[in-house]
Amino acid sequence: MRRYRIEVPGVPMHVVQRGVDRARVFRDDDDRHHYLVDLHACASAAAVALHGYVLMDNHVHLLVSSPITGGVSRALRALGARFVRRHNTRHKRTGPLWEGRFRSCLVADDRYLFRCLAYIELNPVRAGMTRDAESFAWSSAQHHLGLRRDPFVESHPAFVALAAEAATRYRAWRSILDHGIGRIELERIREYFRQERVYGSDAFQEQISVLTGRSVRVTPRGRPRTLA
Repeated sequence: MRRYRIEVPGVPMHVVQRGVDRARVFRDDDDRHHYLVDLHACASAAAVALHGYVLMDNHVHLLVSSPITGGVSRALRALGARFVRRHNTRHKRTGPLWEGRFRSCLVADDRYLFRCLAYIELNPVRAGMTRDAESFAWSSAQHHLGLRRDPFVESHPAFVALAAEAATRYRAWRSILDHGIGRIELERIREYFRQERVYGSDAFQEQISVLTGRSVRVTPRGRPRTLA
């Protein structure tokens, strides 16, 4: 059965989409640029803001939000049709490009958002593609470190609130990226988007659960243990 997607207006969402059979989605930098252009067009049309991203070879991570229920889903559906059509024409191929529906989880807009954004921007480092986040051109890291202005990114208010001065804000974000994410928290983030739950404090999870009438906490994987 298809899992119910949790979307709440204004609440950030971590989106993950992989290529079919984990195959390459981006063959070159032109593919990546076209993806960002199409993402920007589809997100703008659906009132979706892009707060962070990374474009890996065979998958993408996005941090987005929308004031409209279902806005993110509409933007990603439109993006799927638009980019796949462009990609297939360019590379003379047919058939699907993405592995079914995208996965997503809601993210609290406090320290959880910072961990999630750092997780996204540090992906190329963990994959051995680059020495540090700022050296990878196809993510929002350079934007958040003040190394370039990324026209596709709208910094989340929580990020802007890190410091009043932009230079101080960039230094704070560099410190967060340099500190990295511990193994336990890394697996926790992954499990939340695998199960499409709500990544945040107990209080935040309870708030979203009451609002949506859905279970939002991660459940243990595997069969439940039986009592002796």
